Amino acid sequence: MLPDEPRLLDALDATWPAAATHRAGGFLIREGKGGGKRVSAATRDAGTADARPQDIDAAIAAMRALGQTPLFMLRTVDATLDADLAARGFAVVDPVNLYAAPLDLITGEVPRVTVFDLWEPLAISAEIWAEAGIGPARLAVMQRVAGPRTALLSRLGQMPAGTAFVACDGKVAMIHALEVRPEARRKGIAGQMMRHGAAWARRHGAAYLALAVTQANAGANALYSSLGMKVVGQYHYRLASKDPEA
Repeated sequence: MLPDEPRLLDALDATWPAAATHRAGGFLIREGKGGGKRVSAATRDAGTADARPQDIDAAIAAMRALGQTPLFMLRTVDATLDADLAARGFAVVDPVNLYAAPLDLITGEVPRVTVFDLWEPLAISAEIWAEAGIGPARLAVMQRVAGPRTALLSRLGQMPAGTAFVACDGKVAMIHALEVRPEARRKGIAGQMMRHGAAWARRHGAAYLALAVTQANAGANALYSSLGMKVVGQYHYRLASKDPEA
């Protein structure tokens, strides 16, 4: 049985961690320090009752105090909170699919000396990430991971072509920040990195490979489906559309 949505969200927190976490009004407040939405969004604590208006106010105030525009992650269980935030004018941003597959399903030969795994990432990986808008604040997220982690570097001929980050949380390995240079796309590079990442994860005790990708990224969704990965959960964000105090 594949890991479910709550398990993958736990793995997401472990393998792409916030700089710090706080609590306010029954919400987990993530301090992102510029590391992107995943490490800056607030979520309702598991098992708590529906948020009261004052609880939402407390979470908003806590995010503002950190210098962050109020941003909430809405999971399948958060339908009431989702409606409450919509009524406050919070706009839906970046609906996301959570994919997972057993490692044994993601197989296939990766040509020799085409993909490498190593930690620390080489400067060329940082360069490829920077070209895709993944800068120092997101590289700092990778450095915060406590469990097994690695960077993948792919080549096309003699030229660096793509890079990705992989980290394990128990039996779940998650792929993050998979990027292929424009001139190397549609040549199987991403699939090779996924297969190499699965092999690395197997060596580090994982049983499943998982990832999060925006629903709008049609090419990536098609790739992950072609590898046999299944959508096992979804979430989206709601962002304050008018927030002069943020």
